[in-house]
Amino acid sequence: MLPAEAGGFKVGLEALTTFKNRVDDVLSTFEGSPASSQKIGAHTLSEASFVGGGGFGEAKGLHAQYERVHERLTALSKTLGLQIEAIQIAVQGAHGDFTDVDEEQRRRFWEIQTHIGREQAEAEREKKAAEAAKQGKSAEERSSNTKAGTEGGGLY
Repeated sequence: MLPAEAGGFKVGLEALTTFKNRVDDVLSTFEGSPASSQKIGAHTLSEASFVGGGGFGEAKGLHAQYERVHERLTALSKTLGLQIEAIQIAVQGAHGDFTDVDEEQRRRFWEIQTHIGREQAEAEREKKAAEAAKQGKSAEERSSNTKAGTEGGGLY
C-alpha cells in the first residue's frame, strides 16, 4: 500500500469514528429528550378531556383523531430511535471489515431492518385504504374489482 493510501484510510477511519461518536451523541440526546417514544407515549388525554362539563357532540371524533395522531407520533419516535441504532451498528461495522460487529449486533441490525420494513408496508396499506375510502370504495372492493378485471368499468 502506498503511504498516501494509508493516510487516506486513516483519515477515513477517523471520520467514521467521529461520525459514530456523533450518532451515539444524537441517540443519547434523543432518548433523553421529550421526543423519545417513552415520553411521547406517557402524554395522553382521555376522551373526557375533550368533552369537559358540556355536551360537545364532536368530542368523541376529536378524541379518536387525537389518539390516531398520538399513536403515529409514538411510532415515529420509536422508528427514529431504531434507525439511529441501526446507523450506529452500520458505522461500527464500516469502521473495519464488519469483523468488529458481533453476532448479536448483526442480529439486532436485521431485526431493526425487518421491523422498519413491516412498518413501511403497513403504512403503505393504510395509505391505499385511505385513498380507496376517499373514492368511495373499500380496499377489499378495489382488490376484488382488480382481480375480476372490472376496475374502472365493465368486464374486459
